[in-house]
Amino acid sequence: MDITSEINWVLKPFERLTPKELYQVLLLRSKVFVVEQQCIYLDMDNKDQKAFHIMGWYNNLLVAYSRLFAPGDYYREASLGRIISAPEVRGQGIGKLLMSKSLVLAHRMYGDVPIRIAAQSYLKEFYYFFGFRTDGDQFMLDGIPHVEMVLTTSYSATVK
Repeated sequence: MDITSEINWVLKPFERLTPKELYQVLLLRSKVFVVEQQCIYLDMDNKDQKAFHIMGWYNNLLVAYSRLFAPGDYYREASLGRIISAPEVRGQGIGKLLMSKSLVLAHRMYGDVPIRIAAQSYLKEFYYFFGFRTDGDQFMLDGIPHVEMVLTTSYSATVK
């Protein structure tokens, strides 16, 4: 069953998140980044308050999420982070849809600016698809290999 066309996308600053939305965001991030990836780290990093939160909802279930930062709020460039899809819906293209939505929103909000991410290294090929390129050496973050990646051209010009 293709649910991608039925996902309700919501963009909100931290102050406008409802308690239910915030709970579901933290639940999904804990489910994947802490439990599934077996990584003990403090997810609540005091950066959520500066971010815009991109949420994909399907039947009251948060199935996709990322957070978006303005240039200068996290990196010099605009940035995306905590990019995640729910385990229950993987394999249906929701991760690619989330990245597409996130990049379109980033360029809509901040113009044709570079976007930086700290990607888990095993996902480099996924981000290459969108036009990101590595920028620096691999490093460990919370016990998981990461690499910084940058998208320097607009998303629409990168992916046909």
